[in-house]
Amino acid sequence: MEDYALDAVKAITTREKPAYETIALDPLTPVLGAEVSGVDLREELTKRQLTEIKDAFLDRHVLVFRDQDITPEDHKRFAAHFGPLHPVALPAPGSDPYVLEISASAESKNVAGNGWHADGTADAEPSLGSMLHVTRIPEPGAGGDTMFANMHLAYEMLSPAMKTFLDGLTAVHDGAQPWGEQGPPAEYEVPVNEHPVVVRHPETGRKLLFVNRPYTARIPQLSRAESDAVLEMLYRHIAGTPLLACRVRWQPNTLVFWDNRCVQHHAIWDYYPHSRYGRRVAIDGTRPRA
Repeated sequence: MEDYALDAVKAITTREKPAYETIALDPLTPVLGAEVSGVDLREELTKRQLTEIKDAFLDRHVLVFRDQDITPEDHKRFAAHFGPLHPVALPAPGSDPYVLEISASAESKNVAGNGWHADGTADAEPSLGSMLHVTRIPEPGAGGDTMFANMHLAYEMLSPAMKTFLDGLTAVHDGAQPWGEQGPPAEYEVPVNEHPVVVRHPETGRKLLFVNRPYTARIPQLSRAESDAVLEMLYRHIAGTPLLACRVRWQPNTLVFWDNRCVQHHAIWDYYPHSRYGRRVAIDGTRPRA
């Protein structure tokens, strides 16, 4: 590992950690994620609990809450502590407009999230984060984990020259791309927006990489060949650097809350022909800024 990359890892693993009184954290890796205990999401949380959960969220970016037998109303109430709820892009007729059901079975031809991405980055204001509550998992030993990757560290591990080069670029994010050749449904109003390649987290000010394979179409300051080469290098860096990532092994009634602004995720579809089911609630975000 190059010295500048090692320095980035050392900085993130030796930084001062928040102190907690009402919750306990068990880190998933030294750089990302933690299991949270001491919280029952069926109950109203105290002001101190919420403050500590928010501190943990900004520090660890991926929070795992086990054994949470919650209703959709409990789910939405917890999410609303972090901001207005983000509506589902294409809600099913008669469904809750803020609850997205995510399911896969032997009849599925593809599954949501099977590839590294952040949610909805083609939107003018991508979501702050998502809370996925999984109630049915593949049978033990059948897979179904979700991986997460730290985009702060993805940026910080790049060479100084590459960081300087990327800092002045933007990228076009196209909401039609994830639909592939068949294209989106006719009723879907396709979002297309241009965001900086490197943005700052709106609460911490830390820089991070903000490109992902499903949504990012091109870097307009470069030729098509140059853009494709730079983006492919960044995608390979994200997917091929194990130090960036943590892995969540689902159990029934697990809720995972991740920061969509600085984390990418990959819901691994390795459990065919088994089933998985969960509900996702997202939270409104803001426009990404350099």
